Amino acid sequence: FPKGVPWVRYHGIYKDMTINVIWLGQDRVLGVNSVGTVSASLVTYASIQALQPDLIINAGTAGGFKAKGACIGDVFLASDVAFHDRRIPIPVFDLYGVGLRQALSTPNLVKELNVKVGRLSTGDSLDMSAKDEAFIIANDATVKDMEPQMTDLSKGRGCSSGLNTVLAVPCTFGDPREKGAAIAYVADLLKVPAIFLKAVTDIVDGDKPTAVEFRQNLAAVAAILDQAVTQVVDFIKEKCISEL
Repeated sequence: FPKGVPWVRYHGIYKDMTINVIWLGQDRVLGVNSVGTVSASLVTYASIQALQPDLIINAGTAGGFKAKGACIGDVFLASDVAFHDRRIPIPVFDLYGVGLRQALSTPNLVKELNVKVGRLSTGDSLDMSAKDEAFIIANDATVKDMEPQMTDLSKGRGCSSGLNTVLAVPCTFGDPREKGAAIAYVADLLKVPAIFLKAVTDIVDGDKPTAVEFRQNLAAVAAILDQAVTQVVDFIKEKCISEL
């Protein structure tokens, strides 16, 4: 990575796959975790350039909408991702602002993990303003993230050897979410398939304040997410993209 950035790379071998875990690090001035779409975009671009992955897995937490069937602890694979806080009320620019993109279709993975599927909407705030809510509804989103975590899989692009290199940006306390659509933008730009795995820590349209519910459930939901990510890595072993 470029000199001076706070990003940290952990890597090792798991079942013949090289796994890279990328932590976005902490802000050099304030000392808090580097959350948000700007950090996510930068580290995704730098990681793709450095590691040339075959697959990106964005694994992290999210708020869920009970009106769309989400419950605390549910794990979702996103079918599509979009932004809800890039409002540009000019024809065509409005579509660019929303930035709707399709995630990699993984029907076999969905069946194997027995997870839910829904649209993911991304913004740069933990709360949800009335305008955010309107865009989230328009996006038909089931889960809302604030900072996508990224995992990148496999340098071997052919089916003969399957996927073998993984890059992950894990979610930690104080490093909530808000990145999914940012990672999707970069992945699409550089033509790297991406999947988005989100575990629900809070109910956005529920009665509890988001920050309170998020903190209350983070540890337990992170454990659920850890298990789901392990299942994903085990499943993709020796498979090519078309088999997911």
